[in-house]
Amino acid sequence: MRRERDPLVVGRVIGDVLDPFTRSISLKVTYGPKEINNGCELKPSAVVNQPRVEIGGTDLRTFYTLVMVDPDAPSPSDPHLREYLHWMVTDIPGSTGATFGQEIVCYENPRPTIGIHRFIFVLFQQLGRQTVDRPGWRQNFNTKDFSGIYNLGVPVAAVYYNCQRESGSGGRRRC
Repeated sequence: MRRERDPLVVGRVIGDVLDPFTRSISLKVTYGPKEINNGCELKPSAVVNQPRVEIGGTDLRTFYTLVMVDPDAPSPSDPHLREYLHWMVTDIPGSTGATFGQEIVCYENPRPTIGIHRFIFVLFQQLGRQTVDRPGWRQNFNTKDFSGIYNLGVPVAAVYYNCQRESGSGGRRRC
């Protein structure tokens, strides 16, 4: 019997950015017509505009925080800006999407110049509405520490994609 490996473990999202967790809610991220699947590759020209994000759940009184980070900034071989915060939306009601939340860190489109970067979307359940504040920086953001400060616990969902400069060539699968 073949054991399947978690793509978040294979892509070192678990370990570099997150501790192990069990997904408990759906998270759908799309750039135009392309839905993000763990480990797929998008070029910077495909991610200029903020994505559409839909989250599951059934209770509009449950709120979520979405964080988007790059743990490979400025380069995978020297990620001294790890993690770079690209986007944060709080107070997203269950069964809606990011457009129904409060954008507290505006979307900054990925523009990797060296190597293949992972861009990770992490979804946390909040304790209540308006319980998460805007961080004071983008460079060296730490998702685990952030979660601890605001009592968010472990993620309820996460998904990531790979991105490299337009002229880069890699062996990653396309979205």
